[in-house]
Amino acid sequence: MDNIATFLDQHFPELDQPLKQFIASVSVLKHIPAGTALVRSGQYVKNTMLIAKGLIKIYREGEDGGEFFMYHLEPGNACAVSMICAATAKESEILAKAVEDSTVIMIPIQHMEDMMKNYQSWYRFVVETYRYRFEELLSVLDDVAFKNMDQRLQNYLDRQFSEFNTRELKLTHQQIADDLNTSREVVTRLLKKLEQNGSIKIHRSHIEQIT
Repeated sequence: MDNIATFLDQHFPELDQPLKQFIASVSVLKHIPAGTALVRSGQYVKNTMLIAKGLIKIYREGEDGGEFFMYHLEPGNACAVSMICAATAKESEILAKAVEDSTVIMIPIQHMEDMMKNYQSWYRFVVETYRYRFEELLSVLDDVAFKNMDQRLQNYLDRQFSEFNTRELKLTHQQIADDLNTSREVVTRLLKKLEQNGSIKIHRSHIEQIT
């Protein structure tokens, strides 16, 4: 049976054993059905979240209710925003939603300060999580600020193929459009253009990487 210690050993090898034992003793597992929000904008975060199973999408919500896709969280990842909000007692400015049935290790915020002081592997893990997400957000910002939609779509697909280590993406045109904050018609037109250029092949149920 899966438990916190098993997930920590499987997905978080960079954490030392005393820390994993401590996390297992103070945390709880939360099972999140697909489509459920873990964190919403304006909500106070009471736990730091480590992803044990499944897939989580992080969005930035606009004042008009629109959602802008930022990045994925997979097993072995931590939610950097939950770390920041938990440590500073600030409201969340993102939406975290389960793409598929997921399991999350919830570490209560009252343990964050002691973990940073007492466990070097946690300190390094937090710093590396911040660094990685900062670089990822810079890449997203570059796409939005300096690249046209053709380039943004190509970069989006390349990241998806690489991140999930696959040559087949089971994404609808509408899902891609939602992530890129554009229309389905624009995505369909640009996907056909990429197919004509030979970089992808569009199937009924998935998009295949060719080059």
